[in-house]
Amino acid sequence: MRIRVRRTGGFAGIERQAELDTAGRPDAQQWHTLAERVLASGQPTRPTGVPDGFHYEITVDDHTVHAADPRLTDDERELVSRVLKEGA
Repeated sequence: MRIRVRRTGGFAGIERQAELDTAGRPDAQQWHTLAERVLASGQPTRPTGVPDGFHYEITVDDHTVHAADPRLTDDERELVSRVLKEGA
């Protein structure tokens, strides 16, 4: 499973993105479970956020959902944080 997070917006408007491949990872099942929950709760189009807030495009394999601060679910926040930290 390939998980990609693209973050846009914010005060400086700097885009950041990272991608993570779960193949061969010992924690792959945890990633899959988290990604499935995010896909189930995510929005198909870019939601309205707040001024200078971040917008997120989350792609899992061929499925993309969108989220925005400050209304991220706990699962969305965890996935975004982990991918941006561990992804290349």
